[in-house]
Amino acid sequence: MGEEFFGLFIYCIPAVVTAAIAFFFFREYSKHESRRTNSFANQAIQKEVLVAKLQAYERLTLFLERSSAQQLLTRVAPIAPQAAAYKDLLIATIKQEYEHNLAQQIYVSEPCWHLLSAAKDNSLQIISSFKAEKDANAETLRPLLLAALSQSELSPKKALKFLKEEVSILLN
Repeated sequence: MGEEFFGLFIYCIPAVVTAAIAFFFFREYSKHESRRTNSFANQAIQKEVLVAKLQAYERLTLFLERSSAQQLLTRVAPIAPQAAAYKDLLIATIKQEYEHNLAQQIYVSEPCWHLLSAAKDNSLQIISSFKAEKDANAETLRPLLLAALSQSELSPKKALKFLKEEVSILLN
């Protein structure tokens, strides 16, 4: 009986070894497939995030272009002859554009968003504090505002340059 048990045991050893090796390879294969699947999922997510970031940069570029002195004063015509009314209209236009793009800040770096906000605040400050003659109308105010906004050190053009640099880093 002992000899029969020993013979049966000898025949079972190759089956047990084969099963152990198969189990080991199956486990490693499963881990590899799991990593590969996660890698594909991560690549898809990263692609979607990149698209969203680039769209945010595009929208912020449009905001900065639209709030630059030349574009702003060309695009926003006075609706009343008074200079004060025109200044209020320009301020409201910039604020509205900015508020429309507030959500884009989650896609850009903190320094970029601060520079963009500072450029907007600087433009608003220049427009609101601009002193025109009492009898000045909106049409005479436009070239004066253009000169004042264009000479500003913290302009939308500077913020746009920073934004472009950040995008080039993102894409490289």
